Amino acid sequence: MSGTLFFIIFLLFVSLMLFLDLGVFHKNDHAISFKEASIWTIIWISIALLFGVFLFFKAEWVHGITNMEELIHFNELHAHGLNFDGMTFAEAVKVYRHAIGMEYLSGYLIEKSLSIDNIFVMIMIFSAFSIKKEYYHRILFYGILGAIVFRFIFIFVASALIQKFNWMLLLFGLIILYTAIDMFLKRNKKESMDAQNHPMVKFFTRLGLSTNEMHGHDFFIRNKEKGVRWLMTPVFISLLVIEFSDIIFAFDSVPAIFSITQDPSIVYYSNIFAILGLRSLFFMIESIMDKFRYLKIGLSALLAFIGVKMIGHYLWNWHISTAVSLSVIVGILAISILASVIIPDKSNKISE
Repeated sequence: MSGTLFFIIFLLFVSLMLFLDLGVFHKNDHAISFKEASIWTIIWISIALLFGVFLFFKAEWVHGITNMEELIHFNELHAHGLNFDGMTFAEAVKVYRHAIGMEYLSGYLIEKSLSIDNIFVMIMIFSAFSIKKEYYHRILFYGILGAIVFRFIFIFVASALIQKFNWMLLLFGLIILYTAIDMFLKRNKKESMDAQNHPMVKFFTRLGLSTNEMHGHDFFIRNKEKGVRWLMTPVFISLLVIEFSDIIFAFDSVPAIFSITQDPSIVYYSNIFAILGLRSLFFMIESIMDKFRYLKIGLSALLAFIGVKMIGHYLWNWHISTAVSLSVIVGILAISILASVIIPDKSNKISE
């Protein structure tokens, strides 16, 4: 199987899942319950993990590798750092499968973790635009479609830049480290948004292309006063704002995965599977987000680790194995979640 055919099959599978999601299971607008969101979260995570298991057995299909020469080529091209000396192709491909599988799982976990911070922003946007809960899923669905396209462009452009300019790894590391410090310093800051004063809203209002009038879940309504002219509703503008915020978040999350693997296909697949489950995760933790008060500290520590790793690799040729990186990621997340559950919230006691 060629790498191109594998990619096409992957896109067809994603398209099928999205069609079933909106066209069959969520055809009618309704507020997603915690139970429904939990079931869908388990489904999406299971699919993502099954893809990881598949890579442990058939990772060579990703690039259509059929011989030792091709295996060595992709090992060097994507800087996996694997040593195949003295191995037969069958032995070498087993080593390659394990490495790719670990890289995918680590990348998936990083993207899934960092996407939680994106949920904070989504909640703020929906609140600012006064979007009804029954419309959340529809908006997030189309947001996913945009993310699939934008992430593809961002990831493969970033990969090309890294292969041509190795110092891009240092730049990405510095950006991630800055984001980690900024997130830690602002961890207790309550963020808010004024929809009417948002630059995007002002821009479309000035051009006469938007309206404050809601019309169910419709993205556009006809302006009867001006004939057939269509105006953007707050539902559509909230979608654009969410799409823009995802692009901003990609500047952190995508380079973070490049600290694990420089294979753009693995970066993309791990990104997409994490994003596909973002909607259900949003509905599951939307109402309990405030209970994970140490999560932002954990995410900032995670970003700091990744940033330092990338900087150290470029400047001093540090090498931290994927297995160690995965252990650190899991450890940081586990500690931050357990701390949120075990340590009493003193602020609530003071207010009481």
